[in-house]
Amino acid sequence: MEQRLSLVTLGVNDLDLSRTFYRNLGWNENSRSNDDVAFFQAGGMVVALWHRRKLAEDSAVTDGNGWGG
Repeated sequence: MEQRLSLVTLGVNDLDLSRTFYRNLGWNENSRSNDDVAFFQAGGMVVALWHRRKLAEDSAVTDGNGWGG
């Protein structure tokens, strides 16, 4: 079986600042991004940025400032 990574999700403290950071690197934001998540195409994979609180809620875990996913 070929191993490959197609999606990486990062929890960030400031979604707007993180979105701007990746845009300034020249990454193209996907049109499916919205107020809660930003998707960036990175070669053959997608990097998704979510606010840490919302990612923790979606993952059904508690974010104790040290939660790494």
